[in-house]
Amino acid sequence: MLALVGDHLSNAEIGARLFISVRTVESHVSSLLRKLDVPDRRALARHASGPPQADRSRPAPALPTPLTSFVGRTRERAELLGVLEEHRQVTAVGPGGVGKTRLALTVAADAAGAYPDGVWFVDLVPITSPDLSVVAGTVALALGLGEQPGRGIDETVLAALADRCALLVLDNCEHVQDGVAPFVERLLATCPRVTVLATSRARMMVPFERVYPVPPMSLSGGGDSDAVELFMDRAAASGWPPNHALREQVSEFCARLDGVALAIELAAARWTTLGLDGLEAGLSDQLRMLAGGARAEDRHRSVRAALDWSHALLEPDDRLLLRRVSVFAKSFTADAAARVAASERGVVADGLARLVEQSLLAVTVSPRGTEYRALETIRQYGAEQLDQVGESVDTRTRHVHWCLTQAADLVVVGADWRVRFDAVADDLRAATAWAADRPDRRADACRLAWNLGDLLFTRNLIGESQSRYEQAAALADDPATAASVLRQAAAVAGCRMRGDDMYRFRREAADAARRAGDPAGASRDLAIAAADAYRFASKFVRVLPPGEAIALIAEARELAGEDPDAQAAVALAEAGRVLTEAFADRRPTEGAVPETIACAQHAVDLAHRTGDPLAESAALDTLAGTQSWAGDTFAAAATARRRMALLEFTPDTPAGTHELIEALAEATEAGLGVGDLAGAGRWARRLAEHPLLAEVGHRATSWLLVTDALTGDVDEVLTVSGRFLESWHRSGSPARSVLGPAAAGVAMIHGLRGDDTAGAEWGAVLRQLGTSPGQTHGYGAVFDALVMLHRGQAGDAVERLAPAPGEVWLWVTWIWLHWYVALRAEAGVLAGSPDAGDRVAEARTIVAGNPVAGAIVERADALLAQDMSRLLATADVFDAAGCRYQAARTRVLAGGDQADRGAAALADLGLAPMAPVAP
Repeated sequence: MLALVGDHLSNAEIGARLFISVRTVESHVSSLLRKLDVPDRRALARHASGPPQADRSRPAPALPTPLTSFVGRTRERAELLGVLEEHRQVTAVGPGGVGKTRLALTVAADAAGAYPDGVWFVDLVPITSPDLSVVAGTVALALGLGEQPGRGIDETVLAALADRCALLVLDNCEHVQDGVAPFVERLLATCPRVTVLATSRARMMVPFERVYPVPPMSLSGGGDSDAVELFMDRAAASGWPPNHALREQVSEFCARLDGVALAIELAAARWTTLGLDGLEAGLSDQLRMLAGGARAEDRHRSVRAALDWSHALLEPDDRLLLRRVSVFAKSFTADAAARVAASERGVVADGLARLVEQSLLAVTVSPRGTEYRALETIRQYGAEQLDQVGESVDTRTRHVHWCLTQAADLVVVGADWRVRFDAVADDLRAATAWAADRPDRRADACRLAWNLGDLLFTRNLIGESQSRYEQAAALADDPATAASVLRQAAAVAGCRMRGDDMYRFRREAADAARRAGDPAGASRDLAIAAADAYRFASKFVRVLPPGEAIALIAEARELAGEDPDAQAAVALAEAGRVLTEAFADRRPTEGAVPETIACAQHAVDLAHRTGDPLAESAALDTLAGTQSWAGDTFAAAATARRRMALLEFTPDTPAGTHELIEALAEATEAGLGVGDLAGAGRWARRLAEHPLLAEVGHRATSWLLVTDALTGDVDEVLTVSGRFLESWHRSGSPARSVLGPAAAGVAMIHGLRGDDTAGAEWGAVLRQLGTSPGQTHGYGAVFDALVMLHRGQAGDAVERLAPAPGEVWLWVTWIWLHWYVALRAEAGVLAGSPDAGDRVAEARTIVAGNPVAGAIVERADALLAQDMSRLLATADVFDAAGCRYQAARTRVLAGGDQADRGAAALADLGLAPMAPVAP
């Protein structure tokens, strides 16, 4: 009605045009005069013909009122506003449902003060024709303009806005781009004070256009991101707000939706009926799940409808390309797309560019070059189209072949290997899953799974690596292949501390080797299964019954024949059996020790002849264990060093890595046991920095903590213990006794610092790890005694170390025997025990050759003889060994000026002052 009044039609003409009576027209005109507060029909016509000319006092923005709150987008809001201030034509571009319209409306409202002649919103969705006149007519309707006699509607709009300072928001331009582009170009040229903010899925390609890509909702910040805030806000509207504790899970869920605002809103709308677990279960079919809800526009009632809208705008060749590249799970290059789409690279590159322009693909520049990626909902939509036209099998087969090529190229590790693997890992997984479900593609699936196992292990994703090896074995048609890949799985299980899996895979490998006609291979697998049960008993949940192990060895011996590798493996298993049986009662007979050592040495000799460093390393491990149990600490340390030298250049295969990690721990223990603190520190740090243990800091740092505690490196202990504790809790606080020395060492350092609260907390950790003989008689006694002696409680230390070395030596060999007897001697001297001299003499014999333990015994003897020069000489020995705490303690014990120097050194270390010995 207003537009027709502006066209200066009479009431009769208006009635005829609208098929209503003249009286009805008069009623509407009276209503308009009253509502718009204008005095007469002439003023009403002026109001209808454009922005008010008499009243230039900043009219309210003519923007639709959103029905829901605007959430987040602080950065995008500021950026788009800034761009709008600098450029006259800005196009906010993004895929359907990303939130372009809401952002544009909010920014337009923010900018309204800069446009005294108004802000006008034009919804182009209802238009079905891209004709310029239709576009101009829609703009005129939004501005309240009517067509002037003898003047086209586009000219009417241009004339009305010629001298106006206004902002025009053109929403959803993509489907009428051919009409919008020339209209906007003419508008900007004719109306120098008009600014255009357009939203579109594709840029308009007009002069002076500034494109602002609208990103998905922010996912940074985890539970506090914009995406989470949007989900929580829309879900709360249902009357059942999600619990705040779910924010991290909601964050992960929104990430799976790529942060697309429409998808998040549609998902939040189903919160009350599905819950978060139901929504997560529906992620595999987002197009079905993200549907429903009454919306003003059909194209936003579901994600599928939004994509149908975009898909309908594509040319046939671009539709074909979109559906074929939908098989890529992640980013891809034009070369990769050409391979999978079975088309020429140049043609594909042009098509990809058009898909980017339509916001159906995102484009980024990476070290690999230009890469493209489809949001998950678009990818699922393309996959549906692929199935509907019957191209899925052929396209996915080409994708599998492309993945096999990528996996083969990745075997050669380069400087950028990790980046290259991460870029294709999801595609390798997707291709493996598809091929594994097709009988005609099992061979391809097996190769992909095996390659994935190798690559994932190198990437330190060892849990998935193990499962991929197991998958490859299940897919293998050739039993020899299955046996090979199962051996890899067993080694990975060893790296994961999963002894039962390690044992199971070895048994399965033996079965596969038999089927392949390889009795020697089966023999080796059976023997290694038994040997592993002995070597890595702490990694097993199920204790292997002695009879089962003996039967395995017997079967392995029968199958070995003359094969040297099999014979060496049988000898290794036999050495493990003899060692276990010899020390089963903790009191081996005199003849058992040489027999056990001879058996272990035989295994080393056979393994050495094979030329396999890993087989020899395993045999040396057993020999070192035998020497340790026999009480020959120095021989065990020498064997451990020999083992490390053997593994120095071992490749980073699962089996090689498993041996190396175990050898590093053994070498660290050996160094501590003979007083080589510098060597122990090197091995411990190398173990702590091993990339495979990056996610299990408690396991990686345990021996470093022990070493640093014994040297008195307080700052390092306090730093590393935080990593240990965090990792231990993250892993579910496993009760592994092997971690006991680390916890006891940290507790000891807090005891020396005088921090009883922290000491008690670590004491609680120690109790959670379980009580072991080593805690009672070995490391536990040593660390407790160190604290007691520091606090002047020599009598308590004597009591804590009361058992004689001959009573506890079996529990404290390898590392703790020398420390135990040395501290026992010093405690006896400081406490004035009647047998102090005997303790010193006994200890001197046991620790001979150990610089640190020897210096402690020498200090005790000097204290007993009151020989201060001998006493001070030990301080230099401690300094040379890197044992700063013991050096400072020696100077305090010397008294006089040396005591002040020692006290200062203790303070520099961050330790509390030493207390005088209690009477």
